[in-house]
Amino acid sequence: MIMGKVVGTVVATQKDRGLDGFKLQIVQSVDIPTLKAGADALVAVDAVGAGIGEIVLCTSGSSARMTRTTEDRPVDAVIVAIVDSCEIEGREIYRKG
Repeated sequence: MIMGKVVGTVVATQKDRGLDGFKLQIVQSVDIPTLKAGADALVAVDAVGAGIGEIVLCTSGSSARMTRTTEDRPVDAVIVAIVDSCEIEGREIYRKG
């Protein structure tokens, strides 16, 4: 899984029908444990209703097509969770809100 921050949205009026109804989000990877922006970004289908600025978990590759929402769809990355908090070695490094 990839931990990242939603930094933008992609709008595509012309796309494969398998993507109809999906919100496409730009997710920038974050460095763990600092949660500072990493160099990588990806476009992911939003299966959980994430918003700009939220820390999320993404899965990619064949795993991205294993959710109920994306099964048998032309998807290579999907947001599967919105992070509420993150703790490393007993120290909280992130709490939503």
